[in-house]
Amino acid sequence: MIEMKEILFNKIEVEYTDFDYERFVEDNPINKKRKPFIRDRARVLHSSSLRKLAAKTQVLALDSSDFPRTRLTHTLEVAQIGRELGEELGCNPDLVETACLTHDLGHPPFGHNGEEALHKVSLDIGGFEGNAQTFRLLTRLESKNISQGISRGLNLTRATLDASTKYPWNFDGINSKFGFYEEDREVFEWVRKNRTGQEKIFEAQIMDIADDIAYSVHDIEDAINAYLLDPSVLFTTAEVEEILRLTKADYATDLDVDVISEALPSLLNETWWVRKFEGNQNDLALLKNMTSHLIGKFTSEIENETKTYYSKNEFHREKAKLQVPIKTRAKIAVMKSIVKLFVLQRKGAAEHYALEQEILMEVVAGLEKNPNKLDPQFKEQYGVAKNDKDAKRAIIDQVASLTDASARRLAKEFVG
Repeated sequence: MIEMKEILFNKIEVEYTDFDYERFVEDNPINKKRKPFIRDRARVLHSSSLRKLAAKTQVLALDSSDFPRTRLTHTLEVAQIGRELGEELGCNPDLVETACLTHDLGHPPFGHNGEEALHKVSLDIGGFEGNAQTFRLLTRLESKNISQGISRGLNLTRATLDASTKYPWNFDGINSKFGFYEEDREVFEWVRKNRTGQEKIFEAQIMDIADDIAYSVHDIEDAINAYLLDPSVLFTTAEVEEILRLTKADYATDLDVDVISEALPSLLNETWWVRKFEGNQNDLALLKNMTSHLIGKFTSEIENETKTYYSKNEFHREKAKLQVPIKTRAKIAVMKSIVKLFVLQRKGAAEHYALEQEILMEVVAGLEKNPNKLDPQFKEQYGVAKNDKDAKRAIIDQVASLTDASARRLAKEFVG
């Protein structure tokens, strides 16, 4: 029976066609032997946007210690998880890895906190969203291909751009999560040609869950290592109710309370779950061992559930649904809530986040008054703007491209 199951599992095969390999603008590669998805991966790896992630906040501030992950280290970890999971599920591993490498390219300084600030000041021009900014970077801002005087960004394949699109819709004026700006609609519609609805392509679903797994697990590791989370408190009842409340309210609104309530005890009962941490060599090894177990556990559960489902159902890449067990979802959601309670809502955090948002708003205001301070790329974009909306988008593009340190420097220059 086990052998038969393995045979059925291996029936998932993802096929790619010339349609998937097509680029918005035809280009002439130097080495014609290199495969399209390998070329896409290389273009992202060599991009300036990826390098800048090394100086952008993931969750903990970059100067909080020598340990915290940056957006770049997080991105590399997502890429490793996504590549292996995608390959096990029959996808092209280079395609999935590239989608994972792109997933945070559009994030501005100061993480999601900076994203909220830029969205507030961009509502009059169609909003700001990190994933929409990623699409804009890949198709317009990242300098690689110029066609008829217009930058086409990295000019990636249709399949790679689709796999990199986490939210395949634009801003509706209400939902703050969206995947492209109105001014980038032409390329988006080319990417989604012959597709109807707002469902993510199969590889984008893998990228999305790899991101969830990486930051839910690694943010807890960072929090423990920074002594913001004492793992022993999770074994008391004092904080458990608040963790469960946050999980239901913010991360798992569609799950039953019973499923959520079982998730935390299930994790804490694992023999490899860290129960105390004093920072010595043994504790560091146990903590790293816990993160490895968590990643292996979540990915194997998703892999097995998906393979089992498609051993009984027909598989189509455009319509396929990654199967994430409810219990796995609940555990990931609970871990996000732990980080929110002990890191994002810790004493003094709100004031710190407010200051970061103020810095970005001051930079936007300063550049609106002094557009000559724009970098040459964005100064050119500002100069050819056809209207005030396009001009402001150039400023927002500039601010989103900044690192944490360069945003602080500009704010100091404008307001002292």
